[in-house]
Amino acid sequence: MASVTIDRPIALADWREGRVAWLLATPAIVLLFLFILLPTLAVIVLGFTDFELGYGGFRFVGFANYAELIGDRTFRRSLWNTAVYTAVVTPVSIALALAIALLIEAETRAKAFFRTVYFLPVASLLVAMATVWQFLFHPTIGPINTFLASFGIAGPNWLGASGTVLYGLAIIGIWQSVGFNMVLFLAGLTAIPRELYAAAEVDGARSWLDRFRLVTWPMLGPTTLFVTTISIINSVKVFETVKTLTEGGPNKASEVLLFTIYQEGFVYLRVGYASAMTVVFLAILVVLMFLQYRIVDRKVHYA
Repeated sequence: MASVTIDRPIALADWREGRVAWLLATPAIVLLFLFILLPTLAVIVLGFTDFELGYGGFRFVGFANYAELIGDRTFRRSLWNTAVYTAVVTPVSIALALAIALLIEAETRAKAFFRTVYFLPVASLLVAMATVWQFLFHPTIGPINTFLASFGIAGPNWLGASGTVLYGLAIIGIWQSVGFNMVLFLAGLTAIPRELYAAAEVDGARSWLDRFRLVTWPMLGPTTLFVTTISIINSVKVFETVKTLTEGGPNKASEVLLFTIYQEGFVYLRVGYASAMTVVFLAILVVLMFLQYRIVDRKVHYA
């Protein structure tokens, strides 16, 4: 009888606590539904229609939009450009960010200054910086080609030639991503216990390379996984630099997936077709995240 008397107040307290938790979470759940789940569902549904902005009605066309995507040369080209851009920006920005974070962590006097300097590209407005990059990449008066000319190297037309425009945009992407990745790596380095380095030194790890291989890199596993995920997402989502600097040109050499979706949906007003592209884009992103999570996470566990 006493146990029943005790259990009822506990159960009532748990019920009240659960109700308060749901009340506190309700605004976030409502916003999540309205601004993420509902638009995603709308995009999926519209991908099966021929809806165009400005027309009163639409009809369901099944998988016709997806069938058209298979033969769409522009879509295939933008998919390839996005893959090349991501393959360049992601590993380079991660490697540079880790190297800079290690150098700053080793610095004893000016850590705050260097953290601020390298983080500035993240805080700057990329559209406003486009004018600066246009000047830097100018084929005749740009500082980059002027520097190359001092060594007898003829600089290319970075943003005006089909063979170099994507790599020019990749340089901007790396410049923008390194600072954010560096801050994440610095947080991971700060969380590593100093005692591990002392223990590794006792075990014979005398050089910085041994300490990095035996202590730093394994302990940075979760941070590296998160940085890789964020870097891939940001690289695949490239849009502002393409829209501002190249408009997908020349000859669609810099047209990436999000720019193609923008063109179809807001220039040609083919919302149904653009929605089908968006669904494919989301599916590719989910698959990439799953694969890299499995691969990197497995490496972390083995390390």
